[in-house]
Amino acid sequence: MRSALFSLAFLFVAVAGVAAHETRPAYIEITEKTGGQLSVLWKSPTLGDPPVVLHPVLDEMALEDFPGNCEEISGASSESLSGAVICQWEIKSTHAFLVGQRVAIDGLAGTSTDALVRVNFADGTSVTRVLKPADPSWTIAHGDSGASSISAVGFFRMGVEHILFGIDHLLFVLLLLLIVEKRWLLVKTVTAFTVAHTITLGMAVLGYVRIPAAPVEATIALSILFLASELAHHQMGTDGLTYRAPWIVAGSFGLLHGFGFAGTLASIGLPHSDIPRALFFFNVGVEAGQLGFILVMLGVIQVIRHLRIACPAWSVRIPAYAIGSVASLWFLQRCVPLF
Repeated sequence: MRSALFSLAFLFVAVAGVAAHETRPAYIEITEKTGGQLSVLWKSPTLGDPPVVLHPVLDEMALEDFPGNCEEISGASSESLSGAVICQWEIKSTHAFLVGQRVAIDGLAGTSTDALVRVNFADGTSVTRVLKPADPSWTIAHGDSGASSISAVGFFRMGVEHILFGIDHLLFVLLLLLIVEKRWLLVKTVTAFTVAHTITLGMAVLGYVRIPAAPVEATIALSILFLASELAHHQMGTDGLTYRAPWIVAGSFGLLHGFGFAGTLASIGLPHSDIPRALFFFNVGVEAGQLGFILVMLGVIQVIRHLRIACPAWSVRIPAYAIGSVASLWFLQRCVPLF
């Protein structure tokens, strides 16, 4: 079983390649004011290779260009954050109401990025909608009865996608599978990782702790390198801390990975009233994606065992060095923004 798992790990690293770019959603908030005035807040992710280029559109008009029946009241002010650019401005529209207008995100189709749309109406009510690459537009409806459920599903989906597209997080979990052989100890280890990153995810999103994204991402790469090193030393006959107490190591690094998970929700900048719902369903999505990944990997291992695929003895050493090399490259890449 172990040789099959090591071979599977090597295959996973080969498919993953040498780049890990997490998906972070775009966010647009349109607030309806008196006299046809609209306040627009736009956050666009800048991560990716090449970076994602998105443009908000309202009723077939590019919001950021103030064209057609919109005239500028106050110029757009913008600032750059880690992984996102924020723009905020006000416009005046000849449309009497936002209801019935179509909002879309140009450039969303064909990406792996979602976009959250929040509309605040003049009467104090609001509605939130998640736009997906396959459905990048929405006709604004007042009092959308499905808004809450759509938002919950959207946040859940973001959590699942975040873990499944976050190759670095998956490699960390995969290394735990390679290191921990006993099933009960594996359950204990994964649980410690889950509890730990849930705690820091909540603390970061709620604003109790703020850590810049760049050092967090660089240290996450180091955590993968540490586990790869532990695996390599074990194969040479020396057991490190991870083999003696894997749940402690998983829990400690889980605290760090939680800050990485928080980057997605924190980059949106949701209103405070929306944070509990978003945090809950996003975290449930992360856990579902992580559990699904573990079950799939264990299922594939069982298939390989039944097929009785023979692997060379030396192949068990490849994953530790392959994953360690990739993690080292990620660490160097992620250190660049620090300077």
